[in-house]
Amino acid sequence: MNTTWMQQWESIKHILVCPTDLESYFTSAGILGLPVEILEIGDVSLPSGKIVVRDPLVFLDSTQKPYFVNAPKGNFPVTIAVAKFEEWGNRYAAVRVKFTDGQPVRYQEALIGNENLEGVQQDDYFGFHVDAGLACITDSEALPAFDAFVNKLNMPNLYDDYFAGLFKESYEEHPEHQRQNGDWINWTIPGTDYQIPMFATGFGDGTYPVYFGYDKNNSICGLYIQFIDIELALSDEKEDNGDDEP
Repeated sequence: MNTTWMQQWESIKHILVCPTDLESYFTSAGILGLPVEILEIGDVSLPSGKIVVRDPLVFLDSTQKPYFVNAPKGNFPVTIAVAKFEEWGNRYAAVRVKFTDGQPVRYQEALIGNENLEGVQQDDYFGFHVDAGLACITDSEALPAFDAFVNKLNMPNLYDDYFAGLFKESYEEHPEHQRQNGDWINWTIPGTDYQIPMFATGFGDGTYPVYFGYDKNNSICGLYIQFIDIELALSDEKEDNGDDEP
């Protein structure tokens, strides 16, 4: 990130906002008739406030850069909005980290500071890439400890050889809103106090946007990952069922 990049961002940041009221995913019993339920999975540790959201099995290591906007420091509750689709079953539509009791009035995309901002248009987003069907939220301060633990494990398949058992245990202990192999864990790096929530991603692999929620005083009140645009998904589902208007 440099001065030129920041100037570009200031000129186009009004485009990189979420048109959906993401907080409604966590406060409404349903959206357009689709039931949405809430799943609380404990806290995330953010000792420096430098947030990293990545696929933990493919793209997480100490080389990853955090978002250039710092969040509050501390441990904060993580909540998943579970959309209950008739066709696709229960899907994790969004994840929220709640920093304050403030109500968001704007959702600004979280960026690292090295994105190519040329030609950004309405409805564009950068997001983070998922290649193993999972995402996690962590702090850049925790990444060296994550690297050290993974290197010490020295296992050929990090999920099958280590995490699969933890996800299975999560399902056995908290089966609601999970498939039998487990869809979320709140993992603490062994030998540390770093809590790293991990969870399934909407419809699986892909690229998903992350937003900071700002309240009326322009203070950060939450972090939101949008896995599913529910209104768009319902529209697609209607078309797939042949119910589109003539």
